Amino acid sequence: MKILYYDCFAGLSGDMNLGAMIDLGVDRDYLIAELKKIPLKGYRLAVTRDKRNGIEGTRVDVVLDKKKHGAGYSHPERNLSSIKELIEASQLNSTVKECSSTIFARIAEAEAEVHGMPIDKIHFHEVGAVDSIVDIVGAALCLDYLKVDTVLCSTVELGGGFVTCRHGTIPVPAPATVEILRDIPTRVGTVQYETTTPTGAAILATVVDTFTDTADIRIEKVGYGIGHREMEIPNVVRVFLCTGADESKDTHSESAVVIECNIDDMNPELYDHVMEKLFDNGASDVFFTPITMKKTRPAITLSVLCRPAAEDTILEILFTETPTLGIRKYPVNKIMLQRKSFTVHTQYGDVTVKSGYYKGNMVKSKPEYNDCKRIAREKNISIQEVYKAIESTLKENTGES
Repeated sequence: MKILYYDCFAGLSGDMNLGAMIDLGVDRDYLIAELKKIPLKGYRLAVTRDKRNGIEGTRVDVVLDKKKHGAGYSHPERNLSSIKELIEASQLNSTVKECSSTIFARIAEAEAEVHGMPIDKIHFHEVGAVDSIVDIVGAALCLDYLKVDTVLCSTVELGGGFVTCRHGTIPVPAPATVEILRDIPTRVGTVQYETTTPTGAAILATVVDTFTDTADIRIEKVGYGIGHREMEIPNVVRVFLCTGADESKDTHSESAVVIECNIDDMNPELYDHVMEKLFDNGASDVFFTPITMKKTRPAITLSVLCRPAAEDTILEILFTETPTLGIRKYPVNKIMLQRKSFTVHTQYGDVTVKSGYYKGNMVKSKPEYNDCKRIAREKNISIQEVYKAIESTLKENTGES
């Protein structure tokens, strides 16, 4: 399994991420050429070598054209729809487009929550600027270039103190950063600077599969992305390209929690709302089991599987959104097949397929449902037709008759 591991001992920003990816091996010329596919003018990407606290790495700066972005220039205030339109208008591949749009959506959702506004009323100020669009789309391009099977990340340092932005002086971590990284392992106050920006937070929240400080990995390459500050700790993000320490293992495991309650007095129409809210707030799985309670009353057991870090949020939702007065919880160990993802090129477009491996053999595979649904809508065809196209392509590639 090919693994990308983020070591965020000094947090993450968009430019640090690009620097680390190039330092790790992403081709600089490829990145620059792909970024030119965005209909965005008036900038260039400056890639240099730099050091922080004796650690050498790659520094990336988005240099704006002074004629177009000089004194008195005001960055256009784009909302989420206009940014998505900008991305969709590009010639980037569908995987990069989807990842980029998802990162921006996470920021928009966080800002909407912080400011108490509808998401379509949120305008990106700093994040809507040219450099942040380059950082976010660049992050998606780098991940697509590396073609890793999974992304891991350490506890994320957020910093401390205060920072000045368009809204005035605000505390560090910024409210949007806190909202984006809710239920993700973080650390605050190591230095009195902003070490993780909303852009960096949204990149991690979108691309990381598992947050852990005890990854069992075999490191093959190391990359360092250099930040712009001189601090007590190195203003650097470190990334590892690695494999699992024991590739002979058919499965891997991780700790989780099951939280459940029995409900016999809730309006059935509300179950869908509760399920959706649980998934939006860290649940890995939610399921309902019909049961019979005392006096033969029909009821439902609502079960939630989640990471330990999401436990408090899940409890709050169950206590406030359902009529239950009591909840059971118990730790479990999730055991999962080794998984890999690959892209299938069909007549309708690219689709991601996830496969599970046991004893070195692929025992199951499944197209990404969201990709199939998107294509069905875009092409105005049935989703079954999309699945048949994928199956046909897979048979052609494997030589099956």
